Amino acid sequence: MVDSDYWARYYEVTVERPAWETVRIAIERFRAEDAALAASGATPPRRLAVDLGCGAGRDARELLRAGWRVLAIDRELAAVGRLAAAAGPDLGARLQTRVEDLATVEIPPCDLVNASLCLPFLASEPYAVTWQRIASALEPGSRFAAMLFGDRDESASDETMTCRPPERIRADLAGFEIEHWHEKEEESQTALGEAHHFHLVEFVARKVR
Repeated sequence: MVDSDYWARYYEVTVERPAWETVRIAIERFRAEDAALAASGATPPRRLAVDLGCGAGRDARELLRAGWRVLAIDRELAAVGRLAAAAGPDLGARLQTRVEDLATVEIPPCDLVNASLCLPFLASEPYAVTWQRIASALEPGSRFAAMLFGDRDESASDETMTCRPPERIRADLAGFEIEHWHEKEEESQTALGEAHHFHLVEFVARKVR
């Protein structure tokens, strides 16, 4: 398990990096739906996203720039502090933050749950419980965007982490329509320059039941 010092260095390196593709795809899906609502004469809803494991806020800031309200959650105080500072007063008016552990945090009803590279850092049991809390927070028409580690990731040997086979992840998404799915396996480096064998599973899924 990595410590707070590791995450502080991680935030320093990633604070200015762009949002991950998964959150950009989710935003565009909602934007198209909201445009259709507006064209029909209806008023689009005020969208709320819950950004789990928000880190320094690369995804949260993208959502704020797109006009969303955002609840950003991370267990590290340094993370939400960096996000609040980077958002500034204008974007920050639509930002709420919480310092809480993902294994126990309550997730309010929302339009989007975003979880970029945070769920794998939960052990198997809290991972499963958190996944169920995510599904419960989403009504039909809402979305779940995530980046996970697959079972061939180097971290799969760490018993404090959860790296599931892609087919298991698909099974866990019962009740969702998968709109975007991408798998990648490569020898690369972490954000801090450490060699790592990655097996990434990325998806955007829309709740249908």
